[in-house]
Amino acid sequence: MELTITRTSHPAQKPADPRTVGFGTIFTDHMFEMDYTPGQGWHDARIAPLENLSIHPGAAVFHYGAEVFEGLKAYRTDAGTVQLFRPWDNVQRMRDSAERIQLPDFDPDFLLEAMTKLVALDQDWVPSAPGTSLYIRPVEFCTDIDLGLHSIGKAKLMILLSPVGAYLAGGLKPVSILIEDHDVRAVRGGTGYAKCGGNYAAANRAAAKAEAKGYDQVLWLDGVHQQYIEEVGGMNVMFKIDGKIVTPALTGSVLPGITRRSCIQLLRDKGYEVEERLFSVEELVAALSSGALEEAWGCGTAAVISPIGKFCYQDTCYTIGEENGPCAQWLYDTLTGIQWGRVKDPYGWVYPIPAEKP
Repeated sequence: MELTITRTSHPAQKPADPRTVGFGTIFTDHMFEMDYTPGQGWHDARIAPLENLSIHPGAAVFHYGAEVFEGLKAYRTDAGTVQLFRPWDNVQRMRDSAERIQLPDFDPDFLLEAMTKLVALDQDWVPSAPGTSLYIRPVEFCTDIDLGLHSIGKAKLMILLSPVGAYLAGGLKPVSILIEDHDVRAVRGGTGYAKCGGNYAAANRAAAKAEAKGYDQVLWLDGVHQQYIEEVGGMNVMFKIDGKIVTPALTGSVLPGITRRSCIQLLRDKGYEVEERLFSVEELVAALSSGALEEAWGCGTAAVISPIGKFCYQDTCYTIGEENGPCAQWLYDTLTGIQWGRVKDPYGWVYPIPAEKP
């Protein structure tokens, strides 16, 4: 499929310091779009100036949530070059999410090519200040104008770019977690493994409750027994117990995080035993009570690593520590080092962006 590029004639003013702006609140000059029509397939692939969309209010995405998305980043190295981190994994996960919602599949190589050209065109927007990056948001959604429940026909796929500072305003420091024992994020057989908007909408009530009580994030339990730990906020979660790393198994209701996968690879290569298994809240409480829990952290693209300093479960609070644990700090330093090109990449995770603009 041909990809057309139309450059803006009115470039926007770039933020003086991306570290001071909110996460994902400003956008670059251009966006990528392509459309899907049954019988025709994907067509009209284009990179064009960023603009508002004109979508009929009866479009199914507004009424039935037929939408999936991804999130990854472009990083500027000390040498001034720009690179992505494992973008092919994001593209494949988006295909898996689309299959779950039954949105049209797409050519992963073409989407990666479009993403590369879009970032290359707007690479002047990739910030260089410490901790900053260019957030990349692909999204696919149904555009059928029909309020009846039916299979998906028409669709649109877009990519937006947004220069960002640190996801967590306070920087890398331990956060407090409320273990949610009423609401659930997802159930096995549902959409938990897919990156779709409904999963995050379903998390809002518990997150608001945690925030009102003074906690930073929610720890989710499984939707069947409300016994097994799944995720923390919008991230995967890991625990260091008696020298071992334990993380919830991917049972179908847990998002298969790319940062999670990277952490497991790094930890095993470092010599840690990593267990991917069912991990109950009772086992967590026992480890907290006995002191066997040495560290805990969330991991995801936006925050990379988020150390956990305190858990609260059924009105009882347990403190792990007020400082970043050494394992979480090492993971953060290693991952961000690879992402920003300061640490050698032995895994082939880095994907360079051409310096020439298309």
